[in-house]
Amino acid sequence: MFKTKSKTNMESEIIEQTKIIPYILMKYINPETGEIKIDLPQNITKIVLVASGSSYHCARFAVDLLEKISKIESRAIYSSEFLLKSVIPHDKNTLYIFITQSGETSDTLKSVEKVKELSSLPALCITNNETSTIWRKCDYKVACFAGEEKGIAATKSFTSQMLCLILISLKLVENIHGTEATNVYKKSLFSLPAIMERALAKRKEIKKLAKVLARKNPVIITADGISYSLAKEAALKIKETSYKNISAAILGEFMHGHVAVLNNKGVLIYIAASEISERSITNLNKIMSDYKPKLVIIGPSSSALHPYVNINVDCENEIQQMFADVVICQQLALETALKLKRNVDHPKGLQKVVKDKI
Repeated sequence: MFKTKSKTNMESEIIEQTKIIPYILMKYINPETGEIKIDLPQNITKIVLVASGSSYHCARFAVDLLEKISKIESRAIYSSEFLLKSVIPHDKNTLYIFITQSGETSDTLKSVEKVKELSSLPALCITNNETSTIWRKCDYKVACFAGEEKGIAATKSFTSQMLCLILISLKLVENIHGTEATNVYKKSLFSLPAIMERALAKRKEIKKLAKVLARKNPVIITADGISYSLAKEAALKIKETSYKNISAAILGEFMHGHVAVLNNKGVLIYIAASEISERSITNLNKIMSDYKPKLVIIGPSSSALHPYVNINVDCENEIQQMFADVVICQQLALETALKLKRNVDHPKGLQKVVKDKI
């Protein structure tokens, strides 16, 4: 779809994101009226998102986003866990959203079939493949237009799904309050390519940090609120590409026993999408006092903290910051794997379902 020159598919697909994001905005936002061109059912009062892997992390991101922007109760469930449930959410005016890059993820497809079998609730899919099985099975459809993703690690499909979920959140608002109610958000979305370019320009800092991550254990990635979805995604990206045993945790929960792993003098990464709260500052400073790990802040830091490294792109709002942080984390995964001489495009034992026709 969009071609770039690089040594690996993963790097190329990270760079491509700056071209894909404006393409999605062009597809879904009417340039004359500003209306979001996504078809959704009316009177939705609850949303259930079902997905696996990186797509699940997008679902977690959407839960906080939907509840903040659309004021709609939402929850995210792993596809494999959804299949084990004896009772599924079936309240009136509930919308199911299924997310899968390929449109062929087996447990997500079976989850769609389960909803169809047990309820008459509408199902919406977000996928990168308009000829896929899930596209045919769902009542409402949103294409994420990322093009064929050859790298095992989801990069451009992840941010494409994020943007589609933002647009769905805004469309739910428009259905109730009209187009003007979302103008501020939409305006900030058109700045995303420039924000991501600035994140790509942090490569030199990221390479230095990757040298540290490559030789340090343990590495813990923490966050709070909406950033937790990104902490989980960053941990997955590094695991997939470098084989390091990295874990993600909500910072407050990490303080309950899990923090003891830092007796091994590792690295603690904190991902921030907005100003760091006083509670989180207190927790981070306590960790530094008790365990003395190398503290890394990705996103805005605080004068009350003294990190070993802070990699940040200044942004206007939380949504822009999430995209900047995503690109930084993707590059960190790439560079850490390269330092360890891993094959980032073909990690051992992993395969990717790719059936895109875009």
